[in-house]
Amino acid sequence: MAVLKLNDGNRIPALGLGIWQVPADRTAEIVAEAIGMGYGLIDGAAIYGNEAGLGEGLRAARVAREQVFVTTKIWNDRQGHDETLRAFDESVARLGLTPDLLLIHWPCPDKGLYLDTWRAMIRLRDERRVKSIGVSNFMADHLERLIGETGVTPVLNQIELHPQLQQAELRALHDRLGIVTQSWTPLGLGRSFDAAPVQAVAARTGKSPAQVILRWHVQLGCSVIPRSTNSGRLAENRDICDFSLTAEEMAAMATLDSGERTGPDPRAFG
Repeated sequence: MAVLKLNDGNRIPALGLGIWQVPADRTAEIVAEAIGMGYGLIDGAAIYGNEAGLGEGLRAARVAREQVFVTTKIWNDRQGHDETLRAFDESVARLGLTPDLLLIHWPCPDKGLYLDTWRAMIRLRDERRVKSIGVSNFMADHLERLIGETGVTPVLNQIELHPQLQQAELRALHDRLGIVTQSWTPLGLGRSFDAAPVQAVAARTGKSPAQVILRWHVQLGCSVIPRSTNSGRLAENRDICDFSLTAEEMAAMATLDSGERTGPDPRAFG
């Protein structure tokens, strides 16, 4: 599986496992199973309520720590400089390890605290308490303000991205700024599974619609973090390296963009 270089010199796998809505009492089992299948990225967050299981699963997998890239996030009610530092320490304690990447989960522009939160995260990075820092759900104006006022560019922006919400303008901005795009809800709740461009690739390759869409994300240059608690689907999601979409098929996929979100609007949420 491809690995993407971050703007701070670190690297992140292009494919990982997201653990949003994974039950806390099953997280360790699923994380360990995914790592055993070759997943090298686990995307977590404080608000998911399963950080302890993430850490437990990584330890149960009995692999070298550096073989698995771990992400966690600062939740909305923990924004602010000092509160962010406390929230980070709490996440480290629950995980039982130091994450590789720390993200601001949502910009929450009405709170007016994401700059203070970012400055705390810069401090954590500079003190080598976390390797990389980034954001999630940030829009262009949030990114421009963050970079303009601190001089520090996030390594990654994790955004809702799927065939019905392709975010081409934001992805282009990321490319200009050297920010990796990471896709959450990458399958768009399956709403594009029956679309003609997806079905055509599936018929040609013998792959499932989910595999076709995940491969599309990777070919866009994104990191992608599908969630599953099913062993068969975990294996299926991982099995996307032996085929490619043609340029014509990628162009056909672009026609599916309707701007339709499955989650909240980052300008209003939080």
